[in-house]
Amino acid sequence: MSINSDIIDAVNASSSAYGAASAKAASAAEEMSDRFMTLFLAQLRNQDPLNPMENAEMTSQLAQMNMVSGLEQLNATMKTLLGSYGEALSLQAANLIGKNVLVPGDQLALTENGSLFGLELEMSADKVEISIMDANGVEIARQTLGQLNAGSQAFYWDGADKNGDAAAPGAYRFSVLASLDGESVNARALQVGTVSALIRGKDGFVIEVAGVGNVTLDNVKQVF
Repeated sequence: MSINSDIIDAVNASSSAYGAASAKAASAAEEMSDRFMTLFLAQLRNQDPLNPMENAEMTSQLAQMNMVSGLEQLNATMKTLLGSYGEALSLQAANLIGKNVLVPGDQLALTENGSLFGLELEMSADKVEISIMDANGVEIARQTLGQLNAGSQAFYWDGADKNGDAAAPGAYRFSVLASLDGESVNARALQVGTVSALIRGKDGFVIEVAGVGNVTLDNVKQVF
């Protein structure tokens, strides 16, 4: 079935009202609809009378316009949702201030009560050892942790050196050695720090950790 002249006249008449309303439109979706409708009406006016546009083709073009408009509205909705999510995330991150966290790093702060540290394994390992070094890089203690599963875990060092004597309180460093059936396993050292501030950056929120610096939230492995 073809579009007759009465339908074209009706469409042309409705375009006047459509144009008046669209002059007040501000959103990208409405502006895109205006451009689409202008081209659509021009196509109707200038089509070959002996070969007019079929109803199915007209319906298809209108459906395309609705799809574009729907995508614009979806994008706007997603931006609103992401904004709300960011605000909720900032409130959750603010609760970290004053708490201790495990983040990537190899520093150990030994006190009279010992020291906490952590590690992250890419996969399970049947042998894991911790080498603790002083400020000069000399190994003063070694801990054997045995078999561990993949993921991040926290551990405690009581401060005893290789001879069983108490090491002096202060700053130390440590490294992680892990293997499975004699093959090396990727391991990362995790240090403990206290969250002192929440900072909004261009790529989202980061936390400031004492002794470490700015850390993204996805690098927080544990909270104490």
